[in-house]
Amino acid sequence: MSSDPLLQPYQLRHLTLKNRLMITSHEPAYPEDGMPKERYRAYHAERARAGVALTMTAGSASVARDSPPVFNNILAWKDEVVGWMKQLTDECHDHGCAVMIQLTHLGRRTRWDKADWLPVVSAGHEREPSHKAFPKKAEDWDIARIIEDYADAAERMQAAGLDGIELQAYGHLMDQFWSPLTNELDGPYGGSLDNRLRFTFDTLRAIRDRVGPDFIVGVRYTGDEDLPGGLTKQDGLEISRRLKDCGMVDFLNVIKGHIDTDAGLTDVIPVQGMRSAPHLDFAGEIRAATEFPTFHAAKIQDVATARHAIASGKLDMVGMTRAHMADPHIVAKIMRGEEDRIRPCVGANYCLDRIYQGGMALCLHNPATGRELEQPHEITKAETRCRVVIVGAGPAGLEAARVAAERGHEVILHEAANDPGGQIRLTAQTSRRAEMMQIIQWRFEECRRMGVTFRFNSFADAETVRAEQPDVVIVATGGLPHTELLEEANSLTVSAWDILSGDAQPGQNVLIYDDAGDYAALQAAEKIAATGARVEIMTRDRNFAPEVMAMSLTPSMRELQQRDVTFTVLWKLDAVRREGNQLLATIGSDYGGVSRERRVDQVVVNHGTRPLDDIYFDLRPGSVNLGEVDYEALVAGEPQQVRRNPEGSYQLFRIGDAVAARNTHAAIYDALRLVKVL
Repeated sequence: MSSDPLLQPYQLRHLTLKNRLMITSHEPAYPEDGMPKERYRAYHAERARAGVALTMTAGSASVARDSPPVFNNILAWKDEVVGWMKQLTDECHDHGCAVMIQLTHLGRRTRWDKADWLPVVSAGHEREPSHKAFPKKAEDWDIARIIEDYADAAERMQAAGLDGIELQAYGHLMDQFWSPLTNELDGPYGGSLDNRLRFTFDTLRAIRDRVGPDFIVGVRYTGDEDLPGGLTKQDGLEISRRLKDCGMVDFLNVIKGHIDTDAGLTDVIPVQGMRSAPHLDFAGEIRAATEFPTFHAAKIQDVATARHAIASGKLDMVGMTRAHMADPHIVAKIMRGEEDRIRPCVGANYCLDRIYQGGMALCLHNPATGRELEQPHEITKAETRCRVVIVGAGPAGLEAARVAAERGHEVILHEAANDPGGQIRLTAQTSRRAEMMQIIQWRFEECRRMGVTFRFNSFADAETVRAEQPDVVIVATGGLPHTELLEEANSLTVSAWDILSGDAQPGQNVLIYDDAGDYAALQAAEKIAATGARVEIMTRDRNFAPEVMAMSLTPSMRELQQRDVTFTVLWKLDAVRREGNQLLATIGSDYGGVSRERRVDQVVVNHGTRPLDDIYFDLRPGSVNLGEVDYEALVAGEPQQVRRNPEGSYQLFRIGDAVAARNTHAAIYDALRLVKVL
């Protein structure tokens, strides 16, 4: 029996959870037609197989037709959900993993122009800043109907064989009744705290009438809205006691804050560069005050912090949700004594940011997450060993080396610099994004463990590569910033990379033209603004930094808004000319007919990268495939069989930004799906 606090079983009423690690409720947006089908099941089953004790499915599973998801949630108000949830539950149970689901009515956290175009309903008319729909104030028949919807949904989950349910009460309808900021009702459901909680307790009673006393029911709720005029910590402690004392709730899952704005959401679910486990002590206070089963998750991304949460008695079950997206095998690695091999969550938040922009959750660091049906988390050995030569030790090259080594191939990697990292090393120059280096460090250590040969300070050319007598060559040389976007005077501009690397010193009155919308312009702006300079960031887009996305943008905005920084959209840089000791920038518009000027002392351009691909084209004539990729085979997960050159002696491929400017996830995904079948 292990003495590790994380590996101790936990008894939640009649349910024995085999350890203290859980995946908290979250919606990866994998449903099809609102149902958790094969992709959804494979995602949870992978983590169950690896040993997690409890997986919470479906953050925000909708209980009612007038709670249309604004991203791809499970529709728990449909009877057909029972069969799909049963398949998922049965497979997780086969691995000894308990399964629960989070049920909710979104209230005002949705839009009226989704699904059936029904009115948004809440406890008042105040709209949510994030989704901007003005809600209808709930009538008595709305309240009665929605209570029955909750009970119906709970009964469906019990029929599907789940171990329990969790009700969401942070930012959704339930706590829209709780909060003085959103409850404008009179009578039995508005006014005093007793009245504002009545909807919750009426709902719990209706659920218990349907599912009986033995089905597990919990609540995930805000114990402090952290908003002027909102629910206070003292309110949260009182609500916690009442939830415990009502006899209808089996566990509390505590959060702190509010999610009605991008900034608020990011404080509840912190991202890269923000403090780890910021609300753990608060959750511990709730547990101490109630002496009741308490769960919690908020940027608990490493095993040491999770272990502390249990050993110190702050929590009974600790959630490592995004961490399990990065590495679904956390528990298995702990049990094997391989904690140092856990793929770390770097807090990039690519997963959640994609959801809130209408995509499915993907992990920046692990391209197999969400693709369990197509991509492996564990690499199988190849039948035939070959020699693989890789050029470039950025994220794409290191992933290619890692996967090839796992396949059992001999791997030789050339890198022009004296350290691995590529563009990520530049990104990590901003202290707030230093966690990104873990993407490189983890792969580098895995490669070293498996015996990959690294040749640093090797600016490999075609002759160098051919001298290695490779069977496969993979070019992962990345790209270089492209600044040639003006008809003339491009030499008067510098790139965002120049600022980040220190090759160009910041000016005092700076125009940054961001035509890529990614992190480079933001990071350059932060570095320049920190000197006290005046900075204007300009884009021709309607949205500011669209590739960074909402939650990840929050720390940057907090930094930049404290400085002398102006944000300008819908204008583009047309020309730059020197005038004395200054630069005169001419700006125009895609909408035509207007022109303005900016007098500055520096123009910084962020216009993406262009492939650094000379070596690829030099190697093409000697390759059997002439660099061609069979896309059908690539997507299907089959080996590349293209043969165009009978005289060729090696297969040749390029990946990542050596193909075209994309992002870190794309670079790593390129490598995984190509090399897993070499």
